[in-house]
Amino acid sequence: MSTWIQSQFNSPAIHVAQSRSAMGERAAADIASEIRACLRRQPGVRMIFAAAPSQSEMLAALCEEKDIDWLSVTAFHMDEYLGLSRDAPQRFGLWLRRAIFDRLPFRAVHLLEPGNHPGQTAADYAAKLNAAPIDIVCCGIGSNGHLAFNDPPADFSDPLTVKTVDLDARCRQQQVDDGCFPTLSDVPTRALTITIPGLLNTHALFCTVPGAIKKEAVRHALLDPISPLCPATALRLHPCCTLYLDPDSASEVNLSSLPGGDQVNARALDQF
Repeated sequence: MSTWIQSQFNSPAIHVAQSRSAMGERAAADIASEIRACLRRQPGVRMIFAAAPSQSEMLAALCEEKDIDWLSVTAFHMDEYLGLSRDAPQRFGLWLRRAIFDRLPFRAVHLLEPGNHPGQTAADYAAKLNAAPIDIVCCGIGSNGHLAFNDPPADFSDPLTVKTVDLDARCRQQQVDDGCFPTLSDVPTRALTITIPGLLNTHALFCTVPGAIKKEAVRHALLDPISPLCPATALRLHPCCTLYLDPDSASEVNLSSLPGGDQVNARALDQF
């Protein structure tokens, strides 16, 4: 059983699955459906992926989806640390290679490689992103409410598509809590990230957010006023955004209190 809410406003459509694995399967199925729909009307698809443990179940399920012409899909990712060695396992590009990029025959994969001149790297990556429309963004929400590495307060009107940022303490602590780094001092303090306008400049957003560590951020994202103080509230500015939760991440949200929540349709999805 999965709970579904669709608001008449720009609030995200929300799926609450019975388990974390079911959440990932549902998100993957919807993303796969969107890829197929895009390819029916155009020759290629351009996607941006997030790299985080929260995306693991969705990415694993997406790799198992059938009838997708991955040779017509071009992939980007939304952020990368500064200061790590090229072979550091925490590098987001390497994480995504293990999770999906090396498992499927993409047309092209554009890794965000900071190099010695991150400012120039940001400009070059932005040029690649802006060369054609982005069709799909697969993202998560940070425990501090960030999208990509846009920590609060985020710039909702940023003129840049990619930029260098300083990471706040709560963002860095999440990397320890997720098991990516042993201690806070090991987590880099700076990164490259796609900006909020860069992430919202897409046809469809699929946001996968499991786990109790994210329940407060989910509540703020859905119920707080839209504000740079909670970057994830920007998802409510997008006309085609779907949010996937598990019971833990949804535990602080009263679904009936959301716009459209008084008309919740609970429907059986046996495969999920």
